[in-house]
Amino acid sequence: MKKTLAAVIAFAAAPLLAQSQNPNQDLGEKPPTEGVVVETDDGEGLSGSVSFEGSLEDLGIAIPAFATDREAATPASAGGTGALGVELARIVSNNLRNNGLFKPSGPDGLPRPAYAEITAPNYPTWGARGADMLVQGYVRAQGNGQLAVGCYLYDTKLNTQLARQGWLVAPGDWRRAAHKCADLVFSRLTGESPFFDSRIAYIAETGPKNARIKRLAIMDSDGANHRFITSGRATALTPRYSPDYKKLSYLSYVDGNPRIYVYDIGTGRQTLVTQSHNPTFAPRWSPDGRYLLYSMAVAGNTDIYRVPATGGESTRLTSGPGIDIGGSYSPDGSRIVFESDRSGSQQCYVMNADGSNQRRISFGGGRCATPEWSPRGDQIAFTRIAGDFNIAVMSPTGQNVRVLTRGWQDEAPTWAPNGRIIQFFRSSRGARGEAQLWQVDLTGRNERRLNTPVGASDPAWGPILP
Repeated sequence: MKKTLAAVIAFAAAPLLAQSQNPNQDLGEKPPTEGVVVETDDGEGLSGSVSFEGSLEDLGIAIPAFATDREAATPASAGGTGALGVELARIVSNNLRNNGLFKPSGPDGLPRPAYAEITAPNYPTWGARGADMLVQGYVRAQGNGQLAVGCYLYDTKLNTQLARQGWLVAPGDWRRAAHKCADLVFSRLTGESPFFDSRIAYIAETGPKNARIKRLAIMDSDGANHRFITSGRATALTPRYSPDYKKLSYLSYVDGNPRIYVYDIGTGRQTLVTQSHNPTFAPRWSPDGRYLLYSMAVAGNTDIYRVPATGGESTRLTSGPGIDIGGSYSPDGSRIVFESDRSGSQQCYVMNADGSNQRRISFGGGRCATPEWSPRGDQIAFTRIAGDFNIAVMSPTGQNVRVLTRGWQDEAPTWAPNGRIIQFFRSSRGARGEAQLWQVDLTGRNERRLNTPVGASDPAWGPILP
C-alpha cells in the first residue's frame, strides 16, 4: 500500500492527560533507571516533525528487544523479564509487518539497548542502521507481581520523541501490552485508529465436509491465546461480540432446533435469548447492546426480527414475500443493511432501524449477500456472488463497488475495529476442502491467512479491548 506520511504530525495530549486518572498508565518523564514508575501530566501532549516522506513500505522501523532494569522471574516467561522483552518486541514487529503497511526489522539481529537508553536513544547508531523510526521499550517486574511495560516511538533523523505510553499489566496480559505498543506506533504513523488489541471469535471446524463439528472459539487478533468456548456436541454458528466486549451471541442447534444464546465471557454463563422450531439465522447486536437482530422462517417466509439481548418478545421488522436475512446495524444504530431475494435474486437492502423505508442498494452484476456495516459508517462489506464468491465493499447508497478478493469461495466479511481491514473465510475445493480465515485491507493488496489450529469459518472481529 502506497501511503505518504505528512510532513508534520501533531499528536493528541489525551494519553498524557489521562494518566493522572488511570492507574494503568506508566509513562516516564525521567529515565527509568530510577526504578520507579514516574507518572506525569504536562498537559501539552507530544508533537514532532516527521522527517520521512515517502511510502510507508519504505519506512525503516527498528524494533530492538525491550530492555529491563534487572533480570527478574515472572510467570509471563520462563526466561524472566529479559526473555519477555524479546517476545514483546517480536509481537510489536509481527503486528506491524503482518498489517502489510510496514517492513520493520528486529528484534532478531538488532542490538538490545541499555535500560538507560530507552528514554535517551543513541540516534546516530540507529540512523547508521537505516532506521528512520525507532521503537524502544522496557519491561519491569513490580513488587506486586504485575509488569510495567513502556513503549516509545522516536524519529531518528530529527532526534525527536514522537509518542510514548505505558501500562501496568498482570502477567497473563503481557501480550496486550505488546499489541497496545503496536497500536500506538501504527496510529501515530498512519493517522488511523488502532486495531491490534482486539479479539476474534470464529467457528472452529473439524471432521469431514458432510459431517462437520462446529465449535465456538476465540483468539487474539494475531491468533494467540486461542480457546474453544463450546464442546461441539451442538453445532454453533455466526458468533458476534457485544459492543462492550463482555458477551458473545451465537446460534446453536440443540436437538435439531435453533437457539440464540448470549455467552458471558467473564463468567462462562450462557443465556438463552430465543428458541424456535423454525429455521433461524445470524444474530447481530445493536450498537447500544440492547437488542439482537435475527432472521426466522415462518410459513415459508423468512423475515428479520429484533429481540432484547436479555430475552423477551420479538418484533418483526420485515414482512414482504421472500427471504430476508442478515441484518447489520449502522454504527449510529439508525439503519440496518440486510440481504433479500424479493427482487428474484439475493441483493442488499437498507432500512430504518424500525423496519421502515426499505430500499434496494445493490444493482451491479452478480448477487449481494452477508452485508456488514463498517464501524466508520462509510462503507458496507458484502459477499459478491458472480460465479465465484468474493469480498467486496460499497458505499451505504450502493455506489463505488470494489471487489477486494479473487478467491473461489470467499464469504462472510467482518470489519476490524478501525474499519480499514476486513476478515473473511475462504473455502477450498473438493470433498475434503477446509475453510480458513483470511483478511485483506481496503486496497485489496495486503491479503494474508490467519493461522488457526483447525478449520475456521464465520469470523467476528470484536472492538478494541477496553
